[in-house]
Amino acid sequence: MAQSYLSLSGECVTQKVIEKSKFIATSRHVCGEEEARAFIAEISKKYSDATHNCYAYISDNLGNFPRFSDDGEPQGTAGMPMLEVLKNNKLYEVAVVVTRYFGGIKLGAGGLVRAYAGAVAENIAAAQKVLYETCSESVYTVDYSNVDGIMKFFAEHGADVISTEYLGEVHFTAAIKKSVEEQFNAALINTLNGRVRIKKLREYFFPFKV
Repeated sequence: MAQSYLSLSGECVTQKVIEKSKFIATSRHVCGEEEARAFIAEISKKYSDATHNCYAYISDNLGNFPRFSDDGEPQGTAGMPMLEVLKNNKLYEVAVVVTRYFGGIKLGAGGLVRAYAGAVAENIAAAQKVLYETCSESVYTVDYSNVDGIMKFFAEHGADVISTEYLGEVHFTAAIKKSVEEQFNAALINTLNGRVRIKKLREYFFPFKV
């Protein structure tokens, strides 16, 4: 299984005005080049009346085959600076489109680079980041008297509760980082004085919020 990597959760939209030109940055988590291209097509259609829809993406979790486009802006002033922001933030499986509505004042090459890179940097700063890391998913079973205790423990120790079933007992399906699995389970058992059953289900990459 690949190493952990940083990405975005969902979509984030930010905008700014520079010398009367409006720049709208839209970023999204994508999984593969097909999703990245579909996202770019979607945003380009949404803002089909814009002057430019420039983009950059790194569509896998290894950094292979990064792509970018200046979409009519002078070569090297939009797509590449946008891509460099993604690389500098060490983001993977991510795509961003910066839409420009020209306001009548030319920015020059340096101004364009700063505008496009700045739009992406501000967007990334506002977006929810996630760390894809190998998780261990297990079912934690407790009686009703221990529900508050286990929920408090989950909240304090970074567990992501995926589902909860209230039957004769309460069954929590939760994901935790594999790297802390043994310590987590041992501490939980100690906290609940052994009144919890744990059944491991599987391991996979999971987006933990950062």
